[in-house]
Amino acid sequence: MKIVILGYGKMGHEVEQVALSRGHEVLYRIDTEEEWNTNKEAVSKCDVVVEFSTPATVIGNINKCFDINIPIVVGTTGWYDSLNEIEKRCKSGGHSLFYAPNFSIGMNFVFQLNKQIAKFAQQHDYQLEITETHHIHKLDRPSGTAVKLANDIITNNSGYENWKLDESGEKILKVNAIREGEVFGIHEIKALSGCDSITLRHEAFSREGFATGAVVAAEFLNGRKGVFTMDDLIS
Repeated sequence: MKIVILGYGKMGHEVEQVALSRGHEVLYRIDTEEEWNTNKEAVSKCDVVVEFSTPATVIGNINKCFDINIPIVVGTTGWYDSLNEIEKRCKSGGHSLFYAPNFSIGMNFVFQLNKQIAKFAQQHDYQLEITETHHIHKLDRPSGTAVKLANDIITNNSGYENWKLDESGEKILKVNAIREGEVFGIHEIKALSGCDSITLRHEAFSREGFATGAVVAAEFLNGRKGVFTMDDLIS
């Protein structure tokens, strides 16, 4: 496939290495509005855009790809308040979008386990709490992964109606967000009772797992129309 990387930071560099190792061609690496405008016509001839930018620029980037009808894989988080609007445009316009709060295959397995521990906690009177830790450069807080974990708990455990950052309360799921050093990503779900505690933990050792998942998602998206997530890929 001919790939364009939109957002050429640390993740963009990692995506490039994985894409090349899997036999794909990286046509352009775009990191500024000027670079997009200069290469827009050529980008329209690529097979897919892989996007890892910032919460402030991601919506604009998605719409730019829709404007020229190019499939886009989005790894940026912190924009899901606009998800309904983006999904509506994608489906009505016949576009292609793959997004995920976390592209790690291991983390997506933890998402499944998290739903089970949410049900278990309600049945056996355990209290739940989420803690996520990332590097100091991460802009959104909490992470998109932690938000998904929290929302999945709320869906599967009627003891919680909402989640709050650094706050607990009646029917409130507490989510802690820590920013320190160069941590790639740690997510913990803790279930606590009066007798014991259970901790479900995922730790990323590098960016390679995220990049690999994003490139595999790009391969999956090729030739498909609509909105897709890691659930579609894994199933």
